[in-house]
Amino acid sequence: MNWEQIKQDWRFVSQRVMLTWGKLSEDDLVFIGGDRGRFVDLYSQRYGCDGSAAILRVDDFARGLALPPHPATLIGRAGR
Repeated sequence: MNWEQIKQDWRFVSQRVMLTWGKLSEDDLVFIGGDRGRFVDLYSQRYGCDGSAAILRVDDFARGLALPPHPATLIGRAGR
């Protein structure tokens, strides 16, 4: 996922963040709001790593995300 998509789908992404990194609180996730810079800064603070390491980890996480299914694609699957 790119960061524009992450920002748009932050509610979905923030759930994945909580499952991946438990040191980030719900308040942290609200503050991040899909902003890469905020995510990197808070990750660095909570996990005690430098900015370069935080950027690598956050960007690796973002690359591994898949878009959630669009609701319109699920309509025909309910009865299967």
